Amino acid sequence: MGEETTFWKGSPSQWLNIGHFGAAILLAVGIVICGVFFPPAFIGLIFPLGWIAWRYLVVRTQTFELTNERLRISKGVINQEIDEVELYRVKDILVVRKWWMRMTGLGTIHLDTSDRSMPQIDIHAIHDSLELRESLRKKVEAMRDKKRVREMDFDETANQGGLDEMG
Repeated sequence: MGEETTFWKGSPSQWLNIGHFGAAILLAVGIVICGVFFPPAFIGLIFPLGWIAWRYLVVRTQTFELTNERLRISKGVINQEIDEVELYRVKDILVVRKWWMRMTGLGTIHLDTSDRSMPQIDIHAIHDSLELRESLRKKVEAMRDKKRVREMDFDETANQGGLDEMG
C-alpha cells in the first residue's frame, strides 16, 4: 500500500476580505475626521484596525491540504478545527470564477460529497483553480478505483407516477 502524499496545500486569498477591509477603512476615515474636531475619538481607531486584523487572521489560518487520499481542512484563529473528507467520497467538482475572481486569477472550487458531516465544501479564492480541479478529479478517480467504490444516486421522483401508469 502506498504512502499518503500531499499534492496541494493552500489558503484562500485575502481578496475575500476586500469588502471588510473597505468598510473598515471607511470607518477609520470617519473616526479620523471626527478626531480632528474631538481628539478623544481617535481611540475609536482600535475597532476598525482590530477588525482588519481579525478578518486577515480568519482567512490566513484557514488551510486546505489535498493528499492522494483525502482533503484536510483546518481553520480557526484561537481554537483550531480540523476536518477531513476521503477523496472517494467526492461526488461532483465545480469551479466558480466570478468576474472579480477572473480579474485577479482566482477561483472557488465547490465539492459535493457523500460525507455526512460536510456534504458541501468550498475552497474559496485560490490561484490555479482550473488546474487544481483537474488534478483533484484525477485523484478522486484513482482513489475510487483503489477502494473499488462507485457513486450511485437514486432519483426519488422517478417512481412517483408508477401507480397511475398501472391503473
